[in-house]
Amino acid sequence: MSTGQMLITAAAMVLLSLLILRVGGTSLITQESMQNSKFGVLATSLANSIMEEASMKFFDEKSVGNYVANVNDLTPIADFGVDAGEHPDSIHTFDDFDDFHGFSRTYDDLPSAAFTLTCAVDYVDPDIGGFISANRTWHKMITVTISSPSINMQPLVFRKVFSYWKFL
Repeated sequence: MSTGQMLITAAAMVLLSLLILRVGGTSLITQESMQNSKFGVLATSLANSIMEEASMKFFDEKSVGNYVANVNDLTPIADFGVDAGEHPDSIHTFDDFDDFHGFSRTYDDLPSAAFTLTCAVDYVDPDIGGFISANRTWHKMITVTISSPSINMQPLVFRKVFSYWKFL
């Protein structure tokens, strides 16, 4: 084999090696992207479960079995969170929407990843664009934040507004 043929063969081997490395790298990037997508779907499902559970509760402690006619009769923001007789680690003991304020749970028993979920509940005022209000209103918003060291992205934040309606 002549020197020219040796150089062509060596160049072909280098090009083949670069091609194999590029395909392998692309495959790893694709797998990571798919893994993050799966974790994102799981995180979204966990957050939606909490928001749906909160929506099934009474609007306010004062509205459990009663009609509230005055917005000032609703629970003050400072009293949001778990009430007496409710267990802070079990949402099944919660009876109203604002009991989820301060709720936090770590899901570390899942086979794929560990997630940390935290909740905050605030009054919102639709007259000022749905922004958080320091005053009591007929609308409360739950903010669910979920993060994971397994997900290569910012924490996911979900919000849902729950309103008090009484039809006469």
